[in-house]
Amino acid sequence: MTEKKNFFERTFKLSRYDTSVKQEAIAGMTTFMTMSYILVVVPQTLAKTGMDYAGLFTAVTIATIIGTLVGGLCSNLPIALAPGLGLSAYFTYSVVISMGVPWQTALTAVFVEGIIFIILTLTNVREAIVNAIPQPLRYAISAGVGMFIAFIGLSNVGIVVQSDSTPLALGNLVSVEAAITVAGVFIVGILLVKNKNYAMLAGIAVCTALALIFGVCALPDRIVALPASIGEIAFQFSFEGIGIGNFIGILFTFLFVDMFDTLGTLMGVAEKGNMVEKDGTIRGIKGALMGDAIGTTAGALLGVSTVGAYVESASGIAAGGRTALTSVFTALGFGLAIFLGPIFMMVPSVATSPVLIVVGVMMAQPVTKIDFRDYTIAIPCFLAMVMMPLSYSIAEGISFGCISYAVLKLLTGRGKECSITLYILAAAFLCKYIFL
Repeated sequence: MTEKKNFFERTFKLSRYDTSVKQEAIAGMTTFMTMSYILVVVPQTLAKTGMDYAGLFTAVTIATIIGTLVGGLCSNLPIALAPGLGLSAYFTYSVVISMGVPWQTALTAVFVEGIIFIILTLTNVREAIVNAIPQPLRYAISAGVGMFIAFIGLSNVGIVVQSDSTPLALGNLVSVEAAITVAGVFIVGILLVKNKNYAMLAGIAVCTALALIFGVCALPDRIVALPASIGEIAFQFSFEGIGIGNFIGILFTFLFVDMFDTLGTLMGVAEKGNMVEKDGTIRGIKGALMGDAIGTTAGALLGVSTVGAYVESASGIAAGGRTALTSVFTALGFGLAIFLGPIFMMVPSVATSPVLIVVGVMMAQPVTKIDFRDYTIAIPCFLAMVMMPLSYSIAEGISFGCISYAVLKLLTGRGKECSITLYILAAAFLCKYIFL
């Protein structure tokens, strides 16, 4: 037993980060349960391209395991990486359906993106971009990611809905789904007040039970299912059906959104988990970015779209996760899901949404560190925060924040307060909006 304990201590430095195997296990399973919905949503989205749904379920699961293990073990951070929802939708609806590009060609663009990311990570370019973002914007990005997470939770259960007369409106607050979600928020909140590190996982379990009782979800007809073959979608690369110009445009979009969604997520969860060093750098950031790059490359080989860090990692951090052992347990959960898919796919949105809402509250805390008396800081930070949920994109929030920060500092005679890298980033963002 002591030898096992020493192994975990040597590998993950548990005592240094004031955690334990039990705490990391709870955190890892919390992250897994919170993001297990991707096992349904991502394959359903990608299957609309004509790809095999059963094979996609297996491929998404394996890509998530690879990305999470590589990203976690290379960084010793409690993060989870999986095929992104936003880029899966872009892959399906914009590239394949709207542009008429074969899904095999779209997968080729994802594979090339992964290779480029590996090169950029090895040469420290992506790490330099992270370090170029000013500290106030990092606080805002954390808060913005929190608002984005909470918005996802609220919209998943119909508390916030689209409206014919307004962009957003309140949904049916007396529906069973809304009632269970609200109850879940209170359950998680009360347990957090009592300092119970299993609060998130308990909230998911209780809300799932309530959902079964009130007919929101149903028990599966089977428990174990063998994983489907990925033979029809793996290693299916092609350059047919697209010109070089369109291919580069698609590639740039994948690069841009994945890079800044992942960077925003990492900065947000690092701030929440006190993983920022005294010099402002994020510990293990290069390893986390390498997980993103390798996960994307491996995912394309398996037959799925771009892999990136998931904001739901914050739920595991809120449950006490501090090291890559959390990622190992998250990956273990997905490993079990390959064979126990019917059980895990049963967990409904009403069970995970309360966790997302509470995590959103937690991640908003760094906003108190922003100096709102200085408008060259306040305006960019506000734009970064508010544009994430309103544009439904972490990357767009970072874009608005960086552009406005650089412009305001430059035009008020305080241009030296920004690094050259930040000006290059702002210019790149502007070019994206103007030319793409």
